[in-house]
Amino acid sequence: MAQQALPERGARLGRPMGAAAARRTVHGVVLLLPGGEAVGTRRPTRMSAAAVLPLARRLVRAGQDEGLAAHVVHYRHRGWNGSDADPAADAEWAADEVGRLYGDVPVCLTGHGMGGRAALRAAGHPAVSSVVALAPWLPEPDAALAPDPVKQLVGRQVLIAHGTNDERTDPDLSYRLAERAKKVNRNVCRFEVHTDGHGLHQHRSEVQALTVDFLLGSLFATGYSRPVADALAAPPPLGLRMPLAAGFGSTLHR
Repeated sequence: MAQQALPERGARLGRPMGAAAARRTVHGVVLLLPGGEAVGTRRPTRMSAAAVLPLARRLVRAGQDEGLAAHVVHYRHRGWNGSDADPAADAEWAADEVGRLYGDVPVCLTGHGMGGRAALRAAGHPAVSSVVALAPWLPEPDAALAPDPVKQLVGRQVLIAHGTNDERTDPDLSYRLAERAKKVNRNVCRFEVHTDGHGLHQHRSEVQALTVDFLLGSLFATGYSRPVADALAAPPPLGLRMPLAAGFGSTLHR
C-alpha cells in the first residue's frame, strides 16, 4: 500500500509580545524574520528563532507606550530556495495574519541575514510601512541572475545596517542594493557598523538602539534621532555609508 505524503506545515507566528501579550490595544506590529540558509526544505531550527528574541524584547520595551506588538515569524522551510523565495512568501503571509489579528495597523518587517533579504523582498505588502534589514544576505552578481528588485520599496521607510567585517554576507552587496533603492525611494538609509561581523555582536547595543529609533519613527511618527534623519536626507554615498557611532542610543536627542 502506497504511503501517503504528510501535508506540508505552514508558516506560523510566534506568541505575541508587547501590547498584544498585555491585552492592550495594538497600534503597530513588528515582525521578526530570522536568518536561514540558501537551500533547505527542512523546518528551521529553534535556534534561528531564538536569535532574534533579544531584539524583539528590546523593541517591545521601547514601544510599550505606543502600543507595539511583536511576533517572530516561523518559516515553513529553513532555506531561501531560489526563485521560490520561501521566507519572503512567509513574511507576506505573516503580514496578512497581522491584519486578521489586529486590523489595519502598520507593520515593520525586521530581519537578519536571510531574514533581511526576506524583509526587503516582502516590503510591497500593503500593510508594510517600514523595513529593517540587518546584515542582509543578498545574491552574488551573476550574468544569469537578475539583482533583487527594489520597486517594492517605494513608499516605505528603509534601514539597512551591515558590519564592515562581515564574512558571511557581503556588505558591498547591501550597499549596491541600497544605492539602487535610493534612486526610486529617497526614504532609504544604510549604516555601517565598523569592525563588526555578521552577527553584529560587538556593537549589539548600538544596533538595537538604531533599530528602536528607526522603528518608532517609522511606525508611530515619533521623529528620528539626528543621525537617522541625516542619513535619510543625505545623498549617496553619504547616507548609505553612515557610520554607526560607538555609544549610539545612550544620549539620543530626538
